[in-house]
Amino acid sequence: MSALKPADRIGILGGGQLGRMLALAAARLGLDAVIYDPEADCPASRVAAEHVCAPYEDLDAVARFARSVAAVTFEFENVPVESAREAARHAPLRPGAQALETAQDRLTEKTFLNAHGARTVEFRAVNSAGDARAALAALSAPAILKTRRMGYDGKGQAVVKSAGEAAAAFERFESRPAILEAFAPFRRELSVVAARALDGEVRAFALSENHHAGGILRESLAPADVSAATEAEAVAMARAILEALDYVGVIAVELFELEDGSLRVNEIAPRVHNTGHWTMDSCRTCQFEQHVRAVAGWPLGDASAFASARMINLIGADVDAWPRWLAEPDARLHLYGKRAAREGRKMGHVTLTRPLSQD
Repeated sequence: MSALKPADRIGILGGGQLGRMLALAAARLGLDAVIYDPEADCPASRVAAEHVCAPYEDLDAVARFARSVAAVTFEFENVPVESAREAARHAPLRPGAQALETAQDRLTEKTFLNAHGARTVEFRAVNSAGDARAALAALSAPAILKTRRMGYDGKGQAVVKSAGEAAAAFERFESRPAILEAFAPFRRELSVVAARALDGEVRAFALSENHHAGGILRESLAPADVSAATEAEAVAMARAILEALDYVGVIAVELFELEDGSLRVNEIAPRVHNTGHWTMDSCRTCQFEQHVRAVAGWPLGDASAFASARMINLIGADVDAWPRWLAEPDARLHLYGKRAAREGRKMGHVTLTRPLSQD
């Protein structure tokens, strides 16, 4: 498979803030981004060379889109797998559809992770209220019931403390296939963002420590204060996942660090990721440029950090404080161009940086 040339076109399935930042990174490298998204005024459409506005289910439109570009990628993991496969029939799809298929189903994902040396918490498949009760008895309370598909930012999940609660939560999720996960007695949440090139080279960014509220990421601190052994374990798991999927591009591996210092994988995201936003202002190559490089078949960039970072998500009305952040000399403000702020909606982020030599 040959590398793209400057002025070639990269297709991006999805036009949200991640697609927007990918398009900007592609433009800086002399590549034209073509966005495919059903929303007419999506954030990425206003910074891309072209916007194809059509439903993901319109496979003819997907095929025309893919034929018009030199390579295709995606900015979120809920792109329909069949749409991704249709694109792959007409242009290189990086990463491949297997990554999407794996990440879209929590049961498939956890089974895959455990099969490739990336340990997770214990889990059970739940297909009925009776399964929910039995699973809780096997794993003990409290536990977390999650729909197998389409959950994100805390949606489609519930903490359950009794068999009755487990059954009720399953029914509240409209009896959709679910998974019950044992509660992880973790002391903090970490993540590693890593990239794999077309030639198989893997480069990882430093780990970040992540703080959530209401199921939504609020802050990331990076580089995380972890031991060399913890860093090596996280990167080894990311490498194993990337190689098992024959992956090309950036992936995020979200981790629990348990009280004994060991790591468990919470989930993977086959794309650039919120916990990697700190790299935009603190690393020699940010996650968005790294992903574009990989998708284009170009060499990966230096992923080392030159500054420490505190990345703060601007959720809903938080974005109204943008003048304050513009006045902060050590702050870098990134707004996503969304027209309306809503509760729980990611409107932007700000990164506070400090040279590593001052830490």
